Amino acid sequence: QVQLVESGGGLAQAGGSLRLSCTASGTTFSINAMGWYRQAPGKQREMVAVISPGGSRRMYADSVKGRFTISRDTAKKMVYLQMNNLKPEDTAVYYCNVGRWVGAYAPSDSWGQGTQVTVSS
Repeated sequence: QVQLVESGGGLAQAGGSLRLSCTASGTTFSINAMGWYRQAPGKQREMVAVISPGGSRRMYADSVKGRFTISRDTAKKMVYLQMNNLKPEDTAVYYCNVGRWVGAYAPSDSWGQGTQVTVSS
């Protein structure tokens, strides 16, 4: 059974930075694509950033391009999301997902519990 645990959320001021971490267990991490999603109150969950199993391919939502960076450490079975120049509209619960890379990211039904990110103006 796949388990994903996110950490690193919190309160930041606009223009500030946060780094989210997600640790994965119960899966062969090296062959999994990984993704970060977020859900703001009253909105649907949306993709933020995804990374291929080897880390060579990354995709970002237009709203975070140039500000967020996804990375992974296969040895530690962890995936990270570095968030810089945060904006109030980045406020959401952020979720980690393990998926497949089939030309694009295919999410699974395995989600972590989420970590809250709140950005004040």
